Amino acid sequence: MSRTTDVTFLLLEDFSHIAFACAVEPLRIANLLQGEEIYRWRLASPDGQRAVCSNGTVTLVDQGLGPLPARSSLFLISGQNVGDRAAPEVLSFLRRERARGTQIGAICSGAYILAKAGLLNDRRAAIHWSFHDSFEETFPDVQLCKNVFVTDEAFVTASGGTAATDMMLHLIGEAHGTDLAVAIADMMVYSGVRPANAAQQISLQARHGIRNPHIAEAIRLLNESAPYYLPTSEIARTIGISTRQLERLFQKHLKVSPKRFAIDQKLTRARNLLLQTERSVSEIALACGYESASHFIRTYQNRFGVTPHNQRLCSAGTQAAFQRA
Repeated sequence: MSRTTDVTFLLLEDFSHIAFACAVEPLRIANLLQGEEIYRWRLASPDGQRAVCSNGTVTLVDQGLGPLPARSSLFLISGQNVGDRAAPEVLSFLRRERARGTQIGAICSGAYILAKAGLLNDRRAAIHWSFHDSFEETFPDVQLCKNVFVTDEAFVTASGGTAATDMMLHLIGEAHGTDLAVAIADMMVYSGVRPANAAQQISLQARHGIRNPHIAEAIRLLNESAPYYLPTSEIARTIGISTRQLERLFQKHLKVSPKRFAIDQKLTRARNLLLQTERSVSEIALACGYESASHFIRTYQNRFGVTPHNQRLCSAGTQAAFQRA
C-alpha cells in the first residue's frame, strides 16, 4: 500500500474556482485509477467555515488556520483582489507551516501572498499573467517566471486556470510515475498537457494569425525596451527594413502604428498597476515611463475615457457592489 499524501487547499476570498477544480480533480482521479487512497485532501479558509470564490459560489471548508498534519502539502489558492487577502493571520500561518516543514505551493495569484510573507525572495515563481505588472513592481526581489508553473523551487507555483492541472500532473508523475499522470490526463480528456516552460498566453502571432517575422521581432524589441519604448526608426533599422515598411506591416496586420501599439502596451500596464496596487498616480506614471503625471492623466483619459483616479474609484465601487450582492 502506498503511503497517503495529505494535501490542504487554503482558499482565500475571491479564489479562482477553475484553478481549484483543476488542482483537486487530478488527485481524485489518481485515487480512482490506483484503487486506493494515495491522496487525501481537506479545505481550509481564514475563518474555518467557508470561502466564496470569484463567481460567487460558496465552498464549505474543514478547518481554519490551525496546524496541518505532519509531512503534508499546502496549496494556497487566491484570485481577484489578492492584495486585500494578505491578512496578518494568513501570513503568520504560512510562515509557521514553512517552519514546520510543510511543502507549500500557490496557484493563480497565490504567489503574491507567499511573496508578501517573505517566502519567495530570490526564488523563481509563477503567477497569473494579469498580475505580472503589479507583481514585478511590488516584489522586485522575486524572480518572476512567466511560464505556466514552477516546481524546481522550494515553493511550487502555478499561474492558475488549467495550469493547476499541468502542475498537479507533473507532481503526481514525479511521485507515482508518468503512466499514472498520463492516465489521469486521459480521464480528464486533457490532451494539451503543458510542460513548466510553456507560455501562459497565446502568442500574438497565433492570436492574430500573424506569421510575419518582422512584426514578431519588432514586438519583441518593443517589449524588451519597455517602458521607454524604442523609436520606430530604430526598430526598423535593427530588423533591417525601412521605417515606412514597418509602419505598413503594423497597419496591415494589427491596424495600428508601431507607436500606437507601444502606447497601448504602456497604458495597459498602467491600468494593471492602478487596479492591482495602492501606488499613487504619480508613482504609476513614473513606473510606466511618463515624464509627468499630467501627461499620463491626459493620455490615459484619451485612451480609456476616464481619468486614472476615477478608474480606480469605479473599480472599487464595482467590487463593493458585488460583495453586497
